[in-house]
Amino acid sequence: MNACESKRLPRVLFAACLVVAAAHGAARAAEAQYQPRVGQDGKDVIWVPSPEVIVEKMLDMARVTAGDFVIDLGSGDGRNVIGAAKRGARARGVEFNPELVEHARRLAAAAGVAARAEFVQGDMYAADVSPASVLALFLIPDNLRKLMPKFLAMQPGSRIVSNTYEVPGWPSDAAETVRKDCAAFCIVFLYVVPAQVAGSWRTPDGDLVFEQDFQRVSGSYEFNGINLPLENGRLHGTEIRFTVNGVEYTGRVDGDVMAGMAKGRNTSAWKAIRVTN
Repeated sequence: MNACESKRLPRVLFAACLVVAAAHGAARAAEAQYQPRVGQDGKDVIWVPSPEVIVEKMLDMARVTAGDFVIDLGSGDGRNVIGAAKRGARARGVEFNPELVEHARRLAAAAGVAARAEFVQGDMYAADVSPASVLALFLIPDNLRKLMPKFLAMQPGSRIVSNTYEVPGWPSDAAETVRKDCAAFCIVFLYVVPAQVAGSWRTPDGDLVFEQDFQRVSGSYEFNGINLPLENGRLHGTEIRFTVNGVEYTGRVDGDVMAGMAKGRNTSAWKAIRVTN
């Protein structure tokens, strides 16, 4: 006999006991209704969850804080989203399997983060990632290749962390391997979305022409009729640096304007305005 079966309970307590018992019964029934299986087929990839230690490493490398909006494409049981929400961030998981969506919602509620962790049923290739400051992903290279246009259209400085698989052709900004408490899928790659600077930019003294390959930049500086090569060019989000004729330029890109300091024999401010893409 359980406590609710006792007829000696006061009527109010007996009713409350029944409510609690019903809630526990509903929760057990919901869990019994669906439990994901590692390796089960999905729309674009089989489901294999990231080890919990890797979830934390991904969020650490992306420096997720309460000010971030984190999105996981193909979110599975929601562990990346729930982990981000536990750090105070708002987070959204996009998952094609509706049963996994409901399962993730139950787990978020159990973790006490349902208010910050949203799960939607949908196709990850159609998902809008523009609000995200961070993408936390565990996808195979073919998925990542198809999503690359979305990645590069994100706001400069947005961070993408990928478990195990690199974005094809895009050199990572950092990579770390976790050896403790991780038996498989134990490397994380970090990408910082670069500003798009390819094209011509005008300075008071001449024109900068940039060629861009992800975060690497090359090109030339046309100065007083002389064409000087641009060397050691690099972007990190909106931060840019390059060298021309021994002068080191550092600065920040803000839409169609970039500005900063040029350091050679002397240090001076510089500014360039975009002319063409």
